Amino acid sequence: MKNSLTTLVMILFVSLLAAAPSWSEEISMDDLVERDGLLYKKFTDVPFTGEIDEGSYQGSLKNGKPEGTWVAYHDNGQLKAKGALKNGEQEGPWVYYSEDGTVINDVTGTYKNGKKISD
Repeated sequence: MKNSLTTLVMILFVSLLAAAPSWSEEISMDDLVERDGLLYKKFTDVPFTGEIDEGSYQGSLKNGKPEGTWVAYHDNGQLKAKGALKNGEQEGPWVYYSEDGTVINDVTGTYKNGKKISD
């Protein structure tokens, strides 16, 4: 009887570990909801931290805000934009491309706190 109980507990423990979420879980924007300017995974109350990969947009969220390098693609597969975000705001160099792959100069440039500061 003791051996059966130990086996049952071990099976339960292993199944719980297998079902646990990954720390670097990749999800799409459809899996998230916005509340008070932060993004949450549906049915949770903790701002989401992890990777977003839905094809047209790829990047990371930290505590519910976009953070780090983000890449966006046009529907035709061409690169649309690439740059970094800090605390949800554009930070550093950003390059924007038209659907034919040419650089869009009026929005390409260096950003600080979400505002373009130079070309």
